[in-house]
Amino acid sequence: MRLFYWIEALIKCVGFFFISCNMKSFPQYTFFRSKYGEELLIDVVELKDIKKYLFDIQVHSLTYYDITFITEGSGFFHIDDRKYEICPGDIIFSVPGEVRCWDIYSIQNGYALIFEEEFLLSFFKDPAFIRRLSYFRPEAERKMTLAGKARTEILPLLGTIRQEIEIYQPQHEHILRAVLYEVLMRIDRAYKQYGPPLPLHAEKAFSRHMNRFASLLDKEWSSHRDVAYYADKLCLTTGYLNEIVNQVYGVSAKKYIRQRVMQEAKKLLKYTSLPIVEISERLNFNTDSYFIRYFREYEGVTPLKYRNQKE
Repeated sequence: MRLFYWIEALIKCVGFFFISCNMKSFPQYTFFRSKYGEELLIDVVELKDIKKYLFDIQVHSLTYYDITFITEGSGFFHIDDRKYEICPGDIIFSVPGEVRCWDIYSIQNGYALIFEEEFLLSFFKDPAFIRRLSYFRPEAERKMTLAGKARTEILPLLGTIRQEIEIYQPQHEHILRAVLYEVLMRIDRAYKQYGPPLPLHAEKAFSRHMNRFASLLDKEWSSHRDVAYYADKLCLTTGYLNEIVNQVYGVSAKKYIRQRVMQEAKKLLKYTSLPIVEISERLNFNTDSYFIRYFREYEGVTPLKYRNQKE
């Protein structure tokens, strides 16, 4: 009963919906589309309204994009296997599926700008737009400090979004899209000027084929790991797909696929107490011994040793 009331309160307060929770795993949240009556896929919520519902279960993932602005307090913020020390003025970025955990005791307040990708794509018709943003790229650091002119330009726009949501009518969607677009682009400019440097290969053009490959891999990595499968789906040769991936990420398509699988494996090892055999099954390995060999070849240690050496 306690869990039911916790979920109900969370839904009413912060605008995302609890999908599932396994006591050995972590919960995932999807966007609460009808929070304001009509479907609306953007929101700005205060951290103080979120964190009081996270004391029991702090580790979680989202099915939508999140940009968190810290205004009060200092502490840590985990995104997947990366840990960031944060303080007022910092921004944390997360993409759908990444595992998050933050210091709800020390971080006092801030704002989370949350939105679904389709909110933008239904108008801009550019499937690569979000993937091209510097801070949402897979290899990018998920933290930057917002200061000076960028801070005075961007933070008021969050207030504009909140005001527009308070008086929201379906015909106001375009205003919200325009303001969201401005926020994303201004942050991208600040990230490139003042944020952590991107790897050299990330500065290269994010090709149309690479975007399609990355999108397809996000959907099918657990069931398909052969380069030939993705090349066929994209109507490319395996050689050309390898060339594209290597140009952007500096690795072969096979290694890029393996990195995606390992990313999921490390999440489950770090943030859950699931036994190795169950993790192997979730990741669609034929046997747990094959999963152990696969993991050790990439990471240099067994899955169990990796789990034990993490915080």
